[in-house]
Amino acid sequence: MEDASNQGRRDELTGGELVRGLGGWSAVKKSRLKGFHHIKSDERILGEPDFLDSVLSQVNETLERRYEVLCRGYDSVKTAERVAAICNIDIEDIFSKGKQNNKVKARSLLCYWAFRELGISLTELVRSLGLSVPGVGYAVQRGKLIARENDYQLLE
Repeated sequence: MEDASNQGRRDELTGGELVRGLGGWSAVKKSRLKGFHHIKSDERILGEPDFLDSVLSQVNETLERRYEVLCRGYDSVKTAERVAAICNIDIEDIFSKGKQNNKVKARSLLCYWAFRELGISLTELVRSLGLSVPGVGYAVQRGKLIARENDYQLLE
């Protein structure tokens, strides 16, 4: 920090990128007079408007996917049924204790899809599966690899 302290004020590291990008406050006031009241911005995301657009579109794609999954009737029970069918295992076995390969694979897929596709929190998965928080986190990572390697999809 001491090395950078002599650089003084740097505009690219301060707020107001949206205002500068529009041409200053006078341009913002003129746009309001013309009826443009809303400008795409988010003070939590630093960067150029193009970067902001790409971040927001990725979030929107995730939300659209989640809504599609939920609209097709997928919840934790239906997701567990799908996992059980793929792994050729009983649903009860997914939720039972044990480190057998097929149980671990099924639990991992369930954790991955429940977390990523349904938006179920890790703590909720911890409660339903009886695993630790790190255990569920690792299961999500394993489930992602299993789904990719075998081209498994939640939606049939």
